[in-house]
Amino acid sequence: MTTSLSATTDRVTPDRRPPALGGFSPAVLGIELRRVLRNRRTLAFTLIMPAAFFLIFGLPQRGQQLPNGYAVAAYIMVSLAVYAAMVATTSIGAAVATERALGWSRQLRLTPLRPIAYVATKVVTAMGLGLIAVCVEFVVGAASGVRLSADVWLLTGLGAWLGSLVFAAFGLFVGYLFPAENAMQFIGPILAVLAMFGGLFVPLEVLPEVLQHVARFTPVYGVGELARAPLTGDGVSLAALVNLVVWTVLFALGATRLFRRDTARV
Repeated sequence: MTTSLSATTDRVTPDRRPPALGGFSPAVLGIELRRVLRNRRTLAFTLIMPAAFFLIFGLPQRGQQLPNGYAVAAYIMVSLAVYAAMVATTSIGAAVATERALGWSRQLRLTPLRPIAYVATKVVTAMGLGLIAVCVEFVVGAASGVRLSADVWLLTGLGAWLGSLVFAAFGLFVGYLFPAENAMQFIGPILAVLAMFGGLFVPLEVLPEVLQHVARFTPVYGVGELARAPLTGDGVSLAALVNLVVWTVLFALGATRLFRRDTARV
């Protein structure tokens, strides 16, 4: 009788082992990516708008050249690819504000999905959309007559894409800092101002001297320098690398702190 009862107990005991990788899986990531790609508003701002900016501002510059022989249109294309990746990664990260407002954080606490796996899914999704945004901008540029060597295409694209990681962290920071009704309203103006004063839309040399110094302290400066270095041939300065690393760490630490505060209330 004791043996039978023990066997029955063993059969009904649930498996409480945590899921592998905290619940992070290709299936969850695929669902998240498909959900993002079905959002027409997100696609319009991250894919269509930067490409339209290139057609408006880049095409008229096709006849002008940089000192190394590349077209000014190529410079504008790479800069707008950085901007497209910035908008893409930031918008996905900031979407957590909407999910918080809908009570999604509370629902996640009832599942085996670990908080860190949830954040990792958001970051990978953001970087995935950022990669698509860079590719779309480059395809539009190539179709419009921009010609670069294969290594410059590759290196500028990687710089624009990988550098946008800082804005994936920035998006999460904004998403956990502001409520849903405010987070998405802040993103557009903030990114536009950062791009303008960070030397992304125009070369730093064109800006007044004071703004040139200010630009080097914005989070856009490091990404822009990293992406355009293979094109201009100037190389990546230590200041640009430090800028990129410092802002990424600051936004990541800020997002982590706010995330822990948010989930602690759940």
